[in-house]
Amino acid sequence: MSATKSLRVLFRLWVTREFYAAPADEQQRVFEAIPPAFDRLGERFGLTVLGTLDEDVLQVGTGAREPVSYVLADAPDLAAVQAVCGIVRHERVGEFPLWKYLEIDARIGHELFFATN
Repeated sequence: MSATKSLRVLFRLWVTREFYAAPADEQQRVFEAIPPAFDRLGERFGLTVLGTLDEDVLQVGTGAREPVSYVLADAPDLAAVQAVCGIVRHERVGEFPLWKYLEIDARIGHELFFATN
């Protein structure tokens, strides 16, 4: 992978057991906090979002074993990837950090050489 090329990143997100155990009004505050926290990723971090996937229709319950949502993006560098992951670390929902309710990690690679349009 060339140093001038962007990083292909798959951000994986899932909700925690604490989210499911929270009262309905607290869950609502979490739902309201997530969109602005992840808004304008291009403007804020230089990412190009290529696609998203949410599996929440087929995953129900408190088992936070697997990611439920994904964001595929090109990132300019590792610092941008770290900054996006840092959203969950630094944003707050009321008195609690967002990571109480939402987890994130990132898989970094490069564009696949096949499976094109």
